[in-house]
This record gives sequence, C-alpha cells and structure tokens, in this order.
Amino acid sequence: MPKAPPSRAKRAGQYLSNLAIVSIIQIALTLPYALRVRLVGRIMQHVVGPLAGYRKRARENLALVWPEMSPAERDRIASKCLNNVGRTLIENYSNRDFPKRLAQNPLTGPGFKALEAAAKRKQPVILVTGHYGNYEAVRAALAGRGYAVGGLYRNMRNPYFNAHYVRTMEAFGGPVFPQGRAGTKGFVRHLRGGGQLVLLFDQHVRRAPVMDFLGLPARTAISAAELSLKYDALLIPFYGIRKPDGLSFETRLEAPIPNSSAEEMTQKVTDSLSRQVEADPNQWFWVHRRWRASKV
Repeated sequence: MPKAPPSRAKRAGQYLSNLAIVSIIQIALTLPYALRVRLVGRIMQHVVGPLAGYRKRARENLALVWPEMSPAERDRIASKCLNNVGRTLIENYSNRDFPKRLAQNPLTGPGFKALEAAAKRKQPVILVTGHYGNYEAVRAALAGRGYAVGGLYRNMRNPYFNAHYVRTMEAFGGPVFPQGRAGTKGFVRHLRGGGQLVLLFDQHVRRAPVMDFLGLPARTAISAAELSLKYDALLIPFYGIRKPDGLSFETRLEAPIPNSSAEEMTQKVTDSLSRQVEADPNQWFWVHRRWRASKV
C-alpha cells in the first residue's frame, strides 16, 4: 500500500527546516575553510543537535551499548559526535575546497593495493563503510587519483534538503545512484564496467538480517555482500578517520573481505566497523536510530 503524501503542515515544517540549514551553509561557505568547518561543528554541537533531539538520541544509544559508562562520559562522546556531524556536513558542501584538500591524501592499508590491482584487470570493487569520521574523504582521495567512484544513497526524508544534498555527492568524482529500481540499474552498469562503488551499510533496514553490532542485534542490509558475490567484486571496508586537528584525515582501505555467504561477509564488515567505533567512539554518528525492535 503506497504511503500517504505528507500533510501540508509537515511539508511546511520540512521547508522551514531546510531553509534554516541552507542559510547556515550559505553563510558558512563565505568564510575561510578552517573557520567554516569549526563553526558549523560548534553550531551542530551546541544548537542544532540539541534542538533536533540528536544529543538525546546519541546519549540513549550510548547507554544501550555501554550501560556501565558514566553519564558524564556519554555527554562528552555525544558532544564530540555532534561536532563531527556538523563538520562532515559543511565539508561535503565545500565541494571545491574539500575534494582539493583530499585529492592527494595518502591512502593507507592493504585495500588500496587490492583496489589498484582490481582496476588494472577491470574487476569491480565495492567499498563499504559506516557513518564514521567523514565517509566522503576516501572517495575524494580516490577521485584525485583518477578513480570515478560511484555512490549509492538513500533519499533523505526531507525532499527539500535531499534535492541539494545529492548534488554535493556528485562533486566527488563519480556517478551517484538513488536506492531503488532506477538507481540499481545504473550502479549495476557501473560495476559491470569494472567500476568502483561506495555503500554505507550502518543504518537500520526493516526485515534485514540481524547482525551483531557493538554487542547488540542490529538489522543490517546485506546488499553490498550480495552484489560482491553476484558480480565478482572485491568487498573492501574503508574509513575516513578524522585526525586530532579536526580538519585532516587518515584515509584507510582495509583488506578485502574473503568470499563466503552474504551474511557472513556482512558480519565481517560489521565487525570491522565495531572495532573502529570502539577505538574512537567520538567519530561515529550515534544520532541514527540504529537499534530498533527485532520485529521490524
């Protein structure tokens, strides 16, 4: 049964919300790069995040995963998380400055050599990551080396925001495809041509298989692993890890996940993200509704 269209009041709310975000972005983009990144990080941390309920959700998720953690430590991580979310937002809208800064960023880890070898033999590669650090940093570093890395995205609930956010993804050197039938056709063609594709897998998906994520059951899409097996594509976890200066990144590609079943491969990818979050929980987007009732 198709969803009912949003009410007039909801559309008005979405429009006003988008207007506020766009105003912040447009003002920030007039500022020097380092200042704008720090500023929007602070605005998200101290204003937008608390008003939108993101701080509360982050604290709740932290309490769920680490119930023994003190409230003060949860508050500290939630604040750092919101700051990172704000920085990531404005970095991705800085569609000239950010790709230029990352174009020659060193690519570390065994996955980069595996990707280079796959590209030479025209074998497709699926790069998987979570909402951690800035997930576009690696795509920008690969684009700077001539790779046209495609992206698969989930449409935002706010259609006004979605319209311009998609354009920011197109600035990172490769085609982008929406989830759904039309998008699937496009990224399958991209893969079959020996291309590379980025997928983020760490959001709740209804009726998806349950994986262990940070010690808790979490419904997780296995589509990246299924595509890897179907099209003989390497499945490589990667991370754009924010460095202590808050502006630069380690861009790391891990070793490809060995072929097995789609469920086993997805659990290995999930374990990789779990290790990254445990190493530095400040950089993961705790604001998502990642853990929900198992029946949905």
